[in-house]
Amino acid sequence: MPLLSFTFSAIVTAAFLQACVMFGRIVDEIQVKKFFKMTNLPPSLSSMNAAAAAFGGGPSASTPGAAGPPQSKDRKMASAENLVLELSNPDHREQALLELSKNKELFQDLAPFVWSSFGTIAALIQEIVSIYPVLSPPNLTPAQSNRVCNALALLQCVASHPDTRMLFLNAHIPLYLYPFLNTTSKSRPFEYLRLTSLGVIGALVKVDDTEVISFLLSTEIIPLCLRTMEMGSELSKTVATFIVQKILLDDVGLDYICTTAERFFAVGRVLGNMVAALAEQPSSRLLKHIIRCYLRLSDNPRACDALRSCLPDMLRDATFNMCLREDPTTKRWLQQLLHNVGVNRVPTLQPGGGFDHMLVN
Repeated sequence: MPLLSFTFSAIVTAAFLQACVMFGRIVDEIQVKKFFKMTNLPPSLSSMNAAAAAFGGGPSASTPGAAGPPQSKDRKMASAENLVLELSNPDHREQALLELSKNKELFQDLAPFVWSSFGTIAALIQEIVSIYPVLSPPNLTPAQSNRVCNALALLQCVASHPDTRMLFLNAHIPLYLYPFLNTTSKSRPFEYLRLTSLGVIGALVKVDDTEVISFLLSTEIIPLCLRTMEMGSELSKTVATFIVQKILLDDVGLDYICTTAERFFAVGRVLGNMVAALAEQPSSRLLKHIIRCYLRLSDNPRACDALRSCLPDMLRDATFNMCLREDPTTKRWLQQLLHNVGVNRVPTLQPGGGFDHMLVN
């Protein structure tokens, strides 16, 4: 979806979102207390250490020597219900986002409450769309990036929770992140924004679910991931490649990529370029995901036939021996890939070669 349409959507819906947020503050006063009473959750973040212990996430408050979360130097840590309520108040939202994003791992039932509390998701979306105007031309400041990334961290929490994942998906909220993935600026604020956005998508695909894969494919996530795989930082490239890997591991995703030569060529070209770049600056973590993508592609007969003529030579020689020496799993994947392809050595590709024999006139 073009960036312009997202910017226009932000302008059109801003008033509605603000109305939802302000009305939600009234409703939440009742819902917050009801939620904590029904779920027996601790009423404040100061006791989230005990909550984490109850869910198997940390030491119990009664454990000798157990340390609670560090206290803020500027103020006492606000209660969880007040922090969520403060998301609906534009004047307090920035600090509430910071506190909640820092402590979200300690509060395992935060996602259902963030989703169900009236106006909270609207407030998070409002944070996201507010920076669309500074994406192009790129004028994003570090402060703006940090604030939006804190909002994205809460959305990642919602995306990864089993009770809210499909609700999050059915509301098409991932689409609000796509303009961030479509940016090309390599400045730190933009890189941080892309990486955090990829983290939300990564949380969706981490659990194998064909419905999630089908949604992402229908919204053209592959080209956005390929863009990051070409120009992002090592960490962003790794997360984007992991997303492509998880899509390929699903039969629907593999069929989608291998249905047309254009899609296969696009993925193969980017993977090949990444292999060449890794020869100069090795990364075992990134190489692992690249090899797994190639191995999965080789499960498709048509793709396997194409790989016989376009698999990078550097995956066949000793280029990555040092990277693979202490990673038996990836080494085994590479051996299986070479076995599937069935060729010990391939000639260097000439212009017009590679996937061209798959193109349909």
